[in-house]
Amino acid sequence: MWIADKYIDYIREQTIENPGQSWGKMLLGFQANKLRTKLLPKKEISKGYQKLEALMMSFVADSLCRPDSYVWGNIFSPCEIMQCFGLGTLSIECLACYLSGYHLEDYFIDYAQNTGIAPTLCSYHKTFVGAIDSGAVPVPQYAVTTSLSCDGNLNTFRYLEKKKGVPFTFLDVPYGDDEASVDYLAGQLRDFAGELERRFGKTFDEKKLKENIRIENETRKELMRFFRLQSEYYYPGELISHLYMMMGMHLLIGTREFLDLVRFMIEEIQTYPKFEGKKILWVHLLPFYQESLQHYFNTNQKYQIIASDIILDSVEEMDAEKPFHALARKIIHNAYNGSYSHRAELVCGLTDTLRPDAVIQFCHWGCKQSSGGSILLKEKMQELEIPMLILDGDGIDKRNSHDGQIKTRLEAFLEMLDSEEKEREEVC
Repeated sequence: MWIADKYIDYIREQTIENPGQSWGKMLLGFQANKLRTKLLPKKEISKGYQKLEALMMSFVADSLCRPDSYVWGNIFSPCEIMQCFGLGTLSIECLACYLSGYHLEDYFIDYAQNTGIAPTLCSYHKTFVGAIDSGAVPVPQYAVTTSLSCDGNLNTFRYLEKKKGVPFTFLDVPYGDDEASVDYLAGQLRDFAGELERRFGKTFDEKKLKENIRIENETRKELMRFFRLQSEYYYPGELISHLYMMMGMHLLIGTREFLDLVRFMIEEIQTYPKFEGKKILWVHLLPFYQESLQHYFNTNQKYQIIASDIILDSVEEMDAEKPFHALARKIIHNAYNGSYSHRAELVCGLTDTLRPDAVIQFCHWGCKQSSGGSILLKEKMQELEIPMLILDGDGIDKRNSHDGQIKTRLEAFLEMLDSEEKEREEVC
């Protein structure tokens, strides 16, 4: 892997020295990593997670090499509609993670803040804004975002429109769960499909959207089945494997390829031994770079993350015969829309289904909703007698996460779980 490390260091140096000339080199690195995941997968993790990593690397690398093949979005953008036009959706949050693979997040964040971006803006957004403002990343033809979850979405896309001329559609998601709210958002989604027709010169096919939704319904059912199995069997993966799953569920949901992958994982996981360790339900973002978390959750038969709320943030079946209204309901009912109590209810539902031994919530610096609601969720978990740990840090900016503090708190929490099990065994 030393060759990859050398190339990463080279890209970082080249970008800092001349960001406007680095994009081609970055693309070469993405393509090389795409081949690496296919030809030299990580042998220590399951084939399913190997395939998942290869799928997401291919999706991003191939899309970025064809500027006319994708639009920017946030992770809650309706990728099902873009798929009807043969377009991929590249989430700016996910792209920020890929850019951090070159260890450039600190440079881009500082660049954004030095141009006037508020330090309090989410670091995923600052990474992306800095990459665009510095000239390291080219702008696309079009973008779309929602008001869902993050209050930085609209401001970020407005900024990119003003500074770089990137036109975008803003989908205003109501908090209200009533027919008028659904009609309002469904109308916006239909108008959005019309805007894509005009901009890309392709005819919208509603039958295709209906088929995407049918596949999505099946995928969601199969994924829940996989999560149940992952609470029973040891299935070796890494912390970043769950990040890739989140990306897949938000960028490739509705595709046959992703459904087939989930089905493969269901078949494969049943060939592994029963899991006898502690089952962890993860809440919110996954700091994939964090060393202590990697140590305890990468291919560890003692502690296993069995699911994450941000992977399955929408759980109900959609009516494929009314596709725009179905998408509107899905977005409105998303766990990250509205008050935190709504999200807490979904997490409670997952605990009822998956029976985790503990819940860990990662409070990403800059995400006010997550930090503000964590105590509410902890109270819910106390009522259910499920231990919960709240970790503070940053999902992408290493400078805002203190490994020593995270390690100390995590180890104390895991030791508590282990000691409680020993006490129960002694009583029995």
